[in-house]
Amino acid sequence: MRLLTVNAGSSSLKLRLLEDQETLHTGDLSISGGELDPDEVDKALDGWPQPDVVGHRVVHGGTLFSSAVVITPKVEQQLRDLTDLAPLHQPKSLAGLRAVSRLLPDVPAVACFDTAFHATLPVGASTYAIPRQWRDLGVRRYGFHGLSHAYASRRGCELTGLPEDRSRVVVCHLGAGASLCAVRDGHSMDTTMGFTPLEGLVMATRSGTVDPGLVLWLEEHQNLSPSAVTEMLESRSGLLALAGDKDHRTVEQGYRDGVAESVLAMEVEVHRLVGSICAMTGSLGGIDLLVFTGGVGEHSELLRELVCRRLAWLGVAIDETRNGTARPDLELTGDDATVRTVVVTAREDLEMAREIAALDLF
Repeated sequence: MRLLTVNAGSSSLKLRLLEDQETLHTGDLSISGGELDPDEVDKALDGWPQPDVVGHRVVHGGTLFSSAVVITPKVEQQLRDLTDLAPLHQPKSLAGLRAVSRLLPDVPAVACFDTAFHATLPVGASTYAIPRQWRDLGVRRYGFHGLSHAYASRRGCELTGLPEDRSRVVVCHLGAGASLCAVRDGHSMDTTMGFTPLEGLVMATRSGTVDPGLVLWLEEHQNLSPSAVTEMLESRSGLLALAGDKDHRTVEQGYRDGVAESVLAMEVEVHRLVGSICAMTGSLGGIDLLVFTGGVGEHSELLRELVCRRLAWLGVAIDETRNGTARPDLELTGDDATVRTVVVTAREDLEMAREIAALDLF
């Protein structure tokens, strides 16, 4: 099967052409100003062999989709109806779908969902303590980055020789968007993102979890509209608000140079991250393996060092030399550690290929 994967994030579009899990072609496009240019997609795919199927990463599947599905006009409309739940991401996925479908109208398209891996969340982890009428509307914790968490947890077990069906893994997907996942025996048991991708960790421009009372206070006492609060929390918070820059590399350099704003940003980020890893460990009843993935997780030796140092009491320790020269996929576990630690390249495309192969389309 020759598969074209279309992975639309909040600021980039990743195109990968795979055949039997081998990467034949790659293309990365920036989504300038939040808009995807279809002509740029045309140029990126020019000269590539035609795929047998196109897989689209879709952030939100709601309660309708808990596994990959062939995209029909009805399915596309259902995906559009879910836009309010992921306003930064769902429109990009739909724009990628339109752009590629225009070029390949006769090639089957399949949606692979970031929420699907978290369909196994126990009710204790997926349910908010809110009125029944709200829960009946589908208000619950969905979780995201599921394609990355599924792949990274399985790959981490492969690297360390841990049996996936008898493992307790905490995956740290750290990038512009960031989330953790507690994976037991290959299944998602808990995660940091919730009803939307705004909940949880400090991110590039997203606040992560804040007191909901703050939102009410801002609307009532500062006369901010819901859309204004959304804009501030989604696009003008996180590292950008604390350090004045959303690029993690710039924030890290500022931290090393002792710039007060960057030091603050890193302290807040690490505090939230360490606390959340401990919470995921509690959900699993222990931890065998800690996995770092995503652009920041893969490339920031500083963040890995700061986090693992504060988790020493949990049995986490990493080898300084390996951490300083780490190129995924690699084990970083230190000599005195009781918890294994690895860094893994994010390969959502391979997870999509796995899910699409399971559909047995051909």
